[in-house]
Amino acid sequence: MTDRIRLDGQAAFVTGAGGGIGRAIAIRLAEAGADVAIFDIIPERAEEAAERVRDLGRRALPITGDVMDAGALNAGIEDAAKSFDRLDILVNNAGGVAARPFLDQSERSIRKHVDINLMSMLIATQAAASYMVEGGRGGSIINVASIEAVRAAPNFAVYAACKAGMLSFTKSMAVELSAHQIRVNCIAPDHTITPGNQGNRAGPVDAATWIQHSDEQVDAMNRLIPLGREGIDLECGDAAVFLASAMSSYITGVLLPVDGGTGASSGWVRGRDGKWTLNEGLSFGI
Repeated sequence: MTDRIRLDGQAAFVTGAGGGIGRAIAIRLAEAGADVAIFDIIPERAEEAAERVRDLGRRALPITGDVMDAGALNAGIEDAAKSFDRLDILVNNAGGVAARPFLDQSERSIRKHVDINLMSMLIATQAAASYMVEGGRGGSIINVASIEAVRAAPNFAVYAACKAGMLSFTKSMAVELSAHQIRVNCIAPDHTITPGNQGNRAGPVDAATWIQHSDEQVDAMNRLIPLGREGIDLECGDAAVFLASAMSSYITGVLLPVDGGTGASSGWVRGRDGKWTLNEGLSFGI
């Protein structure tokens, strides 16, 4: 049974793999036996993640590029497919968001959100799926969406719309590509500890530079999450390995939340007394 989770001999391409969830997915894929192409806009992050993959005994291909540059993204996927002589797994992880009321958001900002979160997935999927079809071995495409794909997200409206589009596209591709035995699924993280949301958005990943939260802030965050803590990026990696492996051979077109239960709680939070209440109760200081 354990062999069914193995990815030995397979090759993966992961966008935004130099840090955070993308890096964690690349590491977990390598631990399961896959060779991994690391596509990231920051060269030193791409190389560091590639070294982690090599340390695990797998081949790594660091590629510096911007997912908003379709030419660079297509070239990167071509490079990976030729270097590994196959392509079995695509992880569309790269994305980004800035909080801003929609009425205050510029057209440039809107287009950037769409390009980085949605267009990059469309371009990469078209390129990678073509190699998977050519290879004739099937494949797995994993889109890193967000729990915001299925709930309101004030001040993050364009980002949420892109993630909802990602989910819809996932379902369509699951049907379109099924004849080629290519499975397409989403994972939906929520509160996850990553360099980006700790203020380390550029340069090497360095936990020593991360924002330090007060005990009160940590407690408030943890009470929003049914499992009582923020997620760890490697837990998203575990979900990705499952969806890439034979363990999920009959699963396609689904959204798998990796959110500690926040999607299920839908407005319910744990008060300081440990009891659950709708979040309007927060105005009373619970």
